[in-house]
Amino acid sequence: MFVRAILASCMIMAACAQSFAQPDAAIANSSAIQSEIARFAYECEKWDEWEKPASPFRIHGDTYYVGTCGIAAILIAGPNGHVLIDSGTEGGSKVVEDNIATLGFSIDDVQAILTSHEHYDHVGGLNRLQKLSRATVYTSTEAAPVLRTGAYNPRDPQAGLHDPMTPVTGDIRVVADGEVLNVGNTKVTSIATPGHTLGAMSWQWKSCEADDCLSIVYADSLSPVSADNYRFTDHPEYVATFRKGIARLREFSGSEYDMLLTPHPSASNMLERMKSGTLEGGMTCIEYANAVERRLNARLERETSASE
Repeated sequence: MFVRAILASCMIMAACAQSFAQPDAAIANSSAIQSEIARFAYECEKWDEWEKPASPFRIHGDTYYVGTCGIAAILIAGPNGHVLIDSGTEGGSKVVEDNIATLGFSIDDVQAILTSHEHYDHVGGLNRLQKLSRATVYTSTEAAPVLRTGAYNPRDPQAGLHDPMTPVTGDIRVVADGEVLNVGNTKVTSIATPGHTLGAMSWQWKSCEADDCLSIVYADSLSPVSADNYRFTDHPEYVATFRKGIARLREFSGSEYDMLLTPHPSASNMLERMKSGTLEGGMTCIEYANAVERRLNARLERETSASE
């Protein structure tokens, strides 16, 4: 009902604006953006499916959501080329392609595709979108072999759970932690956050609309999920790497970081925030990192108790 009220309010505001000879364009634009964000929350409220289509919307400035209900894909549009983060599954990548076109952009203008982590639900459509765009894929050292072969990493806690991927045959470049990528007019900083997978990456950039700039962090899943026969307590080196990834994400906390996005919208309560018509505020990187660490600690405790 709250979402419907927002949508109704935005429609009323739009109707009222027509009664003025010179409506305030900034207010009208802001209302339209809020309406689009709330619409997504309404469309996807009961769905967390990987390939369920959803309407794309502007998050802020030059940053857009072009993914499905259950799997995020982010487009950072620039006058000299676009950046796309994640592709979704192979089927989901068709939704991403359609959503980019719906917004008035072209997949041909995507110059860089960045990855979160090397699982089918997030990069299964990468080969398809790279062929369409001829973009360079930017990823981590650990994720690159998975993308090139389509085969999972045997050290992955979820090894064998996901469908194999079509190998990426185009240009793949490995980026270091903290490296700043320059694509057109867009600067994106890589953040190594291993844990959910060894090759997991997060990304940070500034999105501006005139003088209104926000710092956005797209933080990887970082959830301690595994195959049934995998025990984190049997892999202390992996757990140590996991904790480093959590600690690295905590560094992106404070008043200078304005918005948190995640590959699974449900992981950071994105849908609840969308209902208000904005993704600003809500869960921060440090709150997200703390929640993940609590889950990891609980998992380790359960495994220890089960072995006693």
